[in-house]
Amino acid sequence: MITKKIAFFIFCSMILGVTAWAQDAPMLTLKDAVEIALKNNYNIKLSQNNSTIASNNVTLGNAGVLPQVTGDFTTTNSRQTTKQTRNDGSVNNIKDAKNSNNNYGVNLNWTIFDGFNMFANYDQLKTQDTLGAVRLKDTIQSTIANVITTYYDLISQAQQIKALKGAIDISRTQLHYANDKFTVGRASKLDVLNAQVNLNTDTANLVTQYQQFKAVKIQLNQLLIRDLQTDFSVTDTIVIDDKLIMADIINSAQLQNPAILSAQINKRLADINLKQVRSSRYPQIALTSGYTFSNSKTPAGFTLSQNTHGLNYGLTATINIFDGFNQNRREKNARIQIDNAAIDAKQTRLNVEAQINNFFVSYLSGLDLIKLGQANVVIAKKNLDISLEKYKLGNITPLEIREAQRNYLDAQSKFFAAQYQAKLAEVTLKQITNSININ
Repeated sequence: MITKKIAFFIFCSMILGVTAWAQDAPMLTLKDAVEIALKNNYNIKLSQNNSTIASNNVTLGNAGVLPQVTGDFTTTNSRQTTKQTRNDGSVNNIKDAKNSNNNYGVNLNWTIFDGFNMFANYDQLKTQDTLGAVRLKDTIQSTIANVITTYYDLISQAQQIKALKGAIDISRTQLHYANDKFTVGRASKLDVLNAQVNLNTDTANLVTQYQQFKAVKIQLNQLLIRDLQTDFSVTDTIVIDDKLIMADIINSAQLQNPAILSAQINKRLADINLKQVRSSRYPQIALTSGYTFSNSKTPAGFTLSQNTHGLNYGLTATINIFDGFNQNRREKNARIQIDNAAIDAKQTRLNVEAQINNFFVSYLSGLDLIKLGQANVVIAKKNLDISLEKYKLGNITPLEIREAQRNYLDAQSKFFAAQYQAKLAEVTLKQITNSININ
């Protein structure tokens, strides 16, 4: 019969084997991950399609500048029985007479003046194309930022796994020492059981940590739009750019931040909308022309058949004289929309600057915590090594060795968290300035 210790040993071996196997998976570099995401990500594809639509719409014809030319054909037919009584009293009966009328030709309709609305329309289309390009770049930068932060989160999770595996090794060593001391009568059975509990606890923590690692790995596969169970390994280093300057970030954001640029473009669109509304105050002038062919047959008429063809042309002009004061109402609303767009632009700039300030504080504190964390890890490791040696000699209690172990693991965890905090803030600040680059 398998004892609890043997079962637990098998369980631990399985867990450690799985984590070791995960580390042997194909390497996925950050650059490769970003390239895959840029190629496959659905949000980028949708944004690219929307940007292409906006670009395709920028034409003079769509703005109403060019003439409209149509080819028209109309035919009407009828069969009628007619009884005609003439002035001399004679009667003419026509049974089932077929009447037909055919008209066909080419017609042109060209608005040559519409209160400058067509030019405002063209400006609007170009501005919407610019907005589409800004949104596409924002989507790309957002996707890259998500991939980077998820990738480095995975590194941080892997570092935690490595630290917990180290903790298990230490707990296993402690258990070995406890058993040896128990064998020679220098320790009680309680010390052995406490050491076994510590090993069990550390192994359970590793299982939980590995679940978190797998969840982040699935999340990254989702961003890359590939099989969620695709296995891979990541690098083991988080490199942080420690040269960021807040004043430079704020200045760059004013020129490159997608939210600020979008707000400015929306302000221009509001200005254009007022021009479009005002165009209704001017006369609308259009040229019409065409060449038409017509033939008709009327057996019961005075003319049995008639064929005509020729050129027709003309000019139409209309002007809005009174529309129930709706023109004034539309212009007032358009001016309010301009004010709203200006307010939104100011609010957006303030929000972005506040965001920069918040993340820069997190960035600086993360850098400080990294320095402190590195020192703490070194100190905690030395303390743990000394404590293990003292425990081996029987100079300290199991609780004291466990406390030293916990301090070392906590120092590692805080160091990893500080690295990720600083990297996350760095990536977010670069995303805000639309300047994420992967070398």
